[in-house]
Amino acid sequence: MPTVVTVAEEQLRHCLNKALLQAISREELPEGELGAYTIEVPGDRKNGDLATNAAMVSAKAFRCAPRKIADTLVAHIDLTDTYFEKIEVAGPGFINVFLSPLYYADIVCDALNQGDNYGRSDYGAGKKIMVEFVSANPTGPMHMGNARGGALGDCLASVLDAAGYDVWREFYINDAGNQIEKFGLSLEVRYLQHFLGEDQVEMPEDAYHGDDIREHATAFAALYGDKLVNADTQSRRQALIEYALPLNIKKMKADMAKYRIEYDRWFTESTLHNDGELKEIIDILTAKGLTYEKDGALWYKAGEYGEKYQPKKHLNRDGEEEGIKDEVLVRANGNPTYFAADIAYHRNKRQRGFDTLIDVWGADHHGHVARMKGAMDAVGFSGDDLHVVLMQLVRLVRDGEIVRMSKRSGKAIQLSDLLDEVPVDAARFFFNQREANTQMEFDLGLAIEQSSSNPVYYVQYAHARIHSIFRKMKENGVDVISATKEQLCLLTTAEERELIRHLSTLERTVVDCARSYDPSGITRYALELATLFHKFYNACHVSGVEDDLMMARLALCDATRIALKNVLTMMKIDAPESM
Repeated sequence: MPTVVTVAEEQLRHCLNKALLQAISREELPEGELGAYTIEVPGDRKNGDLATNAAMVSAKAFRCAPRKIADTLVAHIDLTDTYFEKIEVAGPGFINVFLSPLYYADIVCDALNQGDNYGRSDYGAGKKIMVEFVSANPTGPMHMGNARGGALGDCLASVLDAAGYDVWREFYINDAGNQIEKFGLSLEVRYLQHFLGEDQVEMPEDAYHGDDIREHATAFAALYGDKLVNADTQSRRQALIEYALPLNIKKMKADMAKYRIEYDRWFTESTLHNDGELKEIIDILTAKGLTYEKDGALWYKAGEYGEKYQPKKHLNRDGEEEGIKDEVLVRANGNPTYFAADIAYHRNKRQRGFDTLIDVWGADHHGHVARMKGAMDAVGFSGDDLHVVLMQLVRLVRDGEIVRMSKRSGKAIQLSDLLDEVPVDAARFFFNQREANTQMEFDLGLAIEQSSSNPVYYVQYAHARIHSIFRKMKENGVDVISATKEQLCLLTTAEERELIRHLSTLERTVVDCARSYDPSGITRYALELATLFHKFYNACHVSGVEDDLMMARLALCDATRIALKNVLTMMKIDAPESM
């Protein structure tokens, strides 16, 4: 169903085309067609509510000045049964139109009628799309990068769903390969140290040194004692992995649930190893002549297919151009690499019928993008169907100072630490305020502040304030009924119209965010809507005015409430009725 905004634009196009035909029939303009013109909102509303450059881009086609074309078209335009009340020509040939009160009335009606569906569309036409995000290494706790990635990925999935896509959320668990071997080694060392002493068993420099490893080993020792101290290394490590890895995965799932993220599937890398998909990938690439052996390892010629996805040439330390570097598929020790498994995983996604794949990765993986897109081409799918959202780092600050230490590990801030300290609402909102490719600071003090300085509090307060208005009306015995079109046409103040205009952009904002894979526009929409509502509330009395105007303003309040609730729900943020 087209929005009121879309209908208005189509009405303007129809008026222009009809006026053109009349001008041609009266030989006031030569035979021809209007150029590819745009319809946009002027920077200054005094110049009109909508403006088009139709005359400007048609000067060559009609072989006359844009101003003459514009004057001729406007002379033949009939605004009857449209959303427009006035049209005029400005400057060298811009055509400006002014919207009628009915336009604003219908926007409010549209929001009220659609309710929970306001802002949703069928833009995506049910196309299947997978968003894979967080996918943290299960060998340790989730950190701040995962916190930002979780909020971004989940909100992006919600935006895509609202835009009409069939969305699937997935978490990829790296439960195989080199990192799991290192996990087993680290656990083994801590377990042996528990009984033999740290002086007797040295922890390798490149092992995992976190307190979580020590805690797992201690708990394992408490359960099973020293019976594995004299066991063979493989059996000991495997027992420790089988004990600790499920606990880590369980903790990851609990953290994600606390963060209000529910995945459609937690996909394990070991699946690819066990069902032969990883071997198939290596066989396919080898059969195409895309692999070679070097230093005992099997390498992939990444540049063969990946070069076309490289946005610009990479410069080495000497300032010389370098192509895409080749990747190891199988290490000299026989273990497949993360990259090899990743190719198999992305092929698996496409084979499951997903039309588009979206990955949310840390910015340090930027060099991986072209290689993975090229690998998709190499195994029979298009790299153009893979879109990677690269996410920059987060800095935690408190009272203007950078927060570096975790209360648990002493090294890195964990997701669970953050969620213990700040509300989930604040975390999800803050992480979606900036585009993924920009660095951001997360102000811990601001996140818990209950004032208008806190953006999520500010937006939630607008929603609660609207509920308060209706509660007071009920307490005062006011029977709130649906406003009529005639009553809604009374909404003519600058504050009312500015609020309504912003209301009307929700669906377009959702679609733009879906198209750009950037959910931060939804957060900005919510902040602007709250700002405009507070401005309207302070300038326009709802009670104590003539009944018809009161009903119209109550309807506008309710339409604003609907939009605020829909956006907050999209971000999985509470929409409180009182604060």
